[in-house]
Amino acid sequence: MSVDDRQLRAVHAPIEVRDLVKRYGEIVAVDGVSLTVERGEVFGYLGPNGAGKTTSLRMMLGLIRPSAGSVRLFGRDPLLGIGALRGVAGFVEAPRFYPYLPGRANLELLAGLDRMGIGKTRIDEVLDVVELRDRAKDKVGGYSHGMRQRLGIAAALLRDPQLLLLDEPATGLDPAGMRDMRRLVRRLADGGITVMLSSHLLNEVDELCNRVAIVRNGRIVYEGTLANLKRTASGTWRLHTSDDERAAAVSAAQPGVVLGADDHDLGVSVTAENEQAIAALSVALVESGLGIIELHQHVASLEDLFFALTEQPETDVRQHARLMVAS
Repeated sequence: MSVDDRQLRAVHAPIEVRDLVKRYGEIVAVDGVSLTVERGEVFGYLGPNGAGKTTSLRMMLGLIRPSAGSVRLFGRDPLLGIGALRGVAGFVEAPRFYPYLPGRANLELLAGLDRMGIGKTRIDEVLDVVELRDRAKDKVGGYSHGMRQRLGIAAALLRDPQLLLLDEPATGLDPAGMRDMRRLVRRLADGGITVMLSSHLLNEVDELCNRVAIVRNGRIVYEGTLANLKRTASGTWRLHTSDDERAAAVSAAQPGVVLGADDHDLGVSVTAENEQAIAALSVALVESGLGIIELHQHVASLEDLFFALTEQPETDVRQHARLMVAS
């Protein structure tokens, strides 16, 4: 690595995307995406199929040209040529190999094409990392889907990257394959590689990622930590008393408390500004002669929040986004 390379990586974030747009005729596949991935993160790019995740990654890797906006990888524009991708690797959609050749032979061909002087030792190292060395002499046509995905990561690791972009690496894997892929990504991150992981698999993102961007129709509707995302729904409480109809009236009149949808068989739903508002509501209920049978906080799952952000009407999504910023 040259001195200039080291200086660029020390100064610039691995990924900086600003106002990125990709149009195909009348279709806007990516619509004003801006995000930053910091060094050492596992960053989840999360959204339903068709949300624009793969198109975004293609632009980040310089495979297609943006209609507008910019991408910088360690401060370099990926459209300026292969030199701008030093220290960067990954794959978009499923990795491709010659099925009639063994895994090792496929990696040897890729190493030769790279002209970086990648030798047998490095090929052995990456096969060990992805736990395929004992199958390296077998033809790729006989590999399982999970093994081919891991071989794709091995190919990406040949150049010893500092940034790895992976597009849906666990899609189509069985539960064991998903577990193995999560463990592999975690090992890579623990080894100092920054990872950007595109996915629609919520468990995968929840277990691996430090921060996420959730995309809907080509636009980011949330960017931040998973912990902060989950906290945005922590103000909802379920209340059940000796008289829920009266409890609803008391709750509606209480400062800092908003009454939710009523279902008197299940109790009353309220949203509170903070825990002090809930404490004051408890006092008000008791002073009104009501017995509190149950009062507990609803903790939303990542799945709840994901569907709220990607499926509810867009006006509600914008309101939710404002609440997240305020929190």
